[in-house]
Amino acid sequence: MKKTLLATTALVTTGLLAGPALASDPLKVTVGGNVVTGFYFVDADNVSSTSYQDTKVAVVARNIDIKAEGTLDNGLVAGVDAKLQLSNDWNSSNHSSAASFRQLFAYLEGSFGKFEIGGTDGAAYKMHYTSPWFVPGNGVDSPNILNIVPYYGERHSTFSLLATDANKVSYFTPRFAGFQLGVSYTPDANNKNPKANGLSLAAKTDAYMRDVFEIAGNYAGTLGGVDLGVDGFYTTGKGDHDNVDPEEYGFGANVGYAGFTLGGAWYRSEDIWAVFDPDPSYYNNENTTWTLGLKYATGPWTVGTAYLDGDQDWDGYSYKVKTLQVGGGYNLGSGVDLGLDIQFSNYKNNDNDLDYDSKSAGLVLAIAF
Repeated sequence: MKKTLLATTALVTTGLLAGPALASDPLKVTVGGNVVTGFYFVDADNVSSTSYQDTKVAVVARNIDIKAEGTLDNGLVAGVDAKLQLSNDWNSSNHSSAASFRQLFAYLEGSFGKFEIGGTDGAAYKMHYTSPWFVPGNGVDSPNILNIVPYYGERHSTFSLLATDANKVSYFTPRFAGFQLGVSYTPDANNKNPKANGLSLAAKTDAYMRDVFEIAGNYAGTLGGVDLGVDGFYTTGKGDHDNVDPEEYGFGANVGYAGFTLGGAWYRSEDIWAVFDPDPSYYNNENTTWTLGLKYATGPWTVGTAYLDGDQDWDGYSYKVKTLQVGGGYNLGSGVDLGLDIQFSNYKNNDNDLDYDSKSAGLVLAIAF
């Protein structure tokens, strides 16, 4: 990713940073970002009298990343990482184009490991391996663009999402012989507030997910010319209801050799509604999601296929979602990638005997700067 290096004094001049900039200041600031766009042809089943558009223009991953990092005289690496994201699509009905810091955290790193504090993803999220992404800016696990018939918004991810982006403290050990451990604690994962990192001036609502604890471990290394990555994680927290005991656990793996990457993951949750913003008021709810994918990369080309299967059970009701993705991408240079994304999805439940299919094909343009 190409980034622009800015002197601290220049940022102070423009009023972006407060306080004096001294000549001895070790931190330097880089500004980068990315945007992923796509134009799709969609063939999806109607839901009752509601029909879905035949074409779609998607603008996602609209991020400006601001990072400050430097090595102190004592050898410690200190930094701040801020992710500015457009909060809504300006073509939406509310016509909002406001931007907010989705993540903002500070960190210290040294021989002891790495310590993070602030609004960011936790150890279980950051250390997770899953099926590979081969379409620029999009994959089957936690996709940026998913052309599925929306109904209940079933989970399409094997990542831990209980406290994503919320204010937390995390510690990561140094990596020994390829192994690393990480832990995170989130006092208040207030998912009812979309700006969970506390930068919003909106009135705080009562937290309904709190005291979230995460522990994760992974291995990353090369064995006999084969690249290997394996992880496992466990996450738990407290909800508003006495009979709610939300938990997440899972594992993932990647194996790479001669340009091929085979990867997958398995996820299980209890007492969590399966959408991306978990609602632990749904007790006796269990979700199992797994994914598997294969990609091949050579030179500027990447091609692959991946599959995700999600099964949510709640008091005898079953909600299922399946997606198969096929496609690839070509790097045009300087952080510019062009791709082809083909998706086949199905949503089914035994509550209302619903069974919806959707098929889509689109061109994706992803630019990182």
